[in-house]
Amino acid sequence: MTAPVLTGCQTVPSVPPSAADAPSTEGTWRATATEQDRGRIRNWYRSWEAALADARAKGHGAQVDREGILLHPTAALPNPHLPAGQYRCRTIKVGSQGGGTLGYVAYGWFRCRVAAEQGLFSLTKLTGSQRPVGLIFPDNLTRQVFLGTLELGDETMAVSYGSDRMRDMAGLVERIGDNRWRLVLPAPAYESLLDVIELVPEGR
Repeated sequence: MTAPVLTGCQTVPSVPPSAADAPSTEGTWRATATEQDRGRIRNWYRSWEAALADARAKGHGAQVDREGILLHPTAALPNPHLPAGQYRCRTIKVGSQGGGTLGYVAYGWFRCRVAAEQGLFSLTKLTGSQRPVGLIFPDNLTRQVFLGTLELGDETMAVSYGSDRMRDMAGLVERIGDNRWRLVLPAPAYESLLDVIELVPEGR
């Protein structure tokens, strides 16, 4: 079967046939994810610990503490479903992959969108120079799984998931409060050891 093309959001990568053929039930992300991304999800806590340790070692402990539950690895609450709509979103990069980058960087607010896509939901960061684009899969009572790619600069179309391992992204979608979610991206390909994107509905 040919993988369907997402029509609701032209920048969301097509779903591989293995996911399109499966019902939208718990576990379908495992059939879709690359081996590299299954490893990212499997080792999410190890990545988080390493990122926080690196940030604190480089003098950013107060900034980490100031974010409270946003950067607490076990803060996820039940019912992680991220409703369709427009969101304000901001990215925090924690830990550094090399000596040339900072151990902690917090960006301002940008715009994100969540939309229904062929039985799942898509998440698209609409503004900024680094824009995750992908699909959200069910997983368990406290998290969903994001699989997507990274759109850069003035690009207008994301590459297909699985075609470029340096662009592939995998993360956890978690609810951490009333009308407050986060996308946790362990072991990103560039710069940091962990990216955390806070999501709040527009108008709140």
